[in-house]
Amino acid sequence: MTVRYDVAINADGWQSEHSLRMLVDRVLEATLHGLEFDDVDSELSLVFTDDANIRTINAKWRHIDKATNVLSFPAFPIQPGQRPGPILGDIVIARETVQREAQEENKGFDDHLSHLIVHGLLHLTGYDHQNDDEAEQMESLERKILASLGISDPYND
Repeated sequence: MTVRYDVAINADGWQSEHSLRMLVDRVLEATLHGLEFDDVDSELSLVFTDDANIRTINAKWRHIDKATNVLSFPAFPIQPGQRPGPILGDIVIARETVQREAQEENKGFDDHLSHLIVHGLLHLTGYDHQNDDEAEQMESLERKILASLGISDPYND
């Protein structure tokens, strides 16, 4: 699968664009392999921002006036396992929340960031966690993909 992506860094504190692209390349490859999407051509954008910006976006689009770690905006609604179209959508990630959660959960920053990118990509490809069955399916895929990257189970307390 070929996925072209744009990276926008609109907040201080993030590593270099080159470093983020290296991480995204690894995570994207592992996620697409885990989803068995080997022959799809699509586009994606990733925005690396801060808590203030993601709070504004969250309030506008989800009517939740607080910061969150990751938001995903699929370009087109699809079902899990359905092949994506030419545009996947957008993923927005807030650095301060990622950092705080990583520290609270004793995880490396890049490991937690990788998990959130996987999580966002799964949302863009039709997965959700609105009920227990959906959550189990999505978390199982996350575990499998992260394990292929050498990252521990993020749900293991």
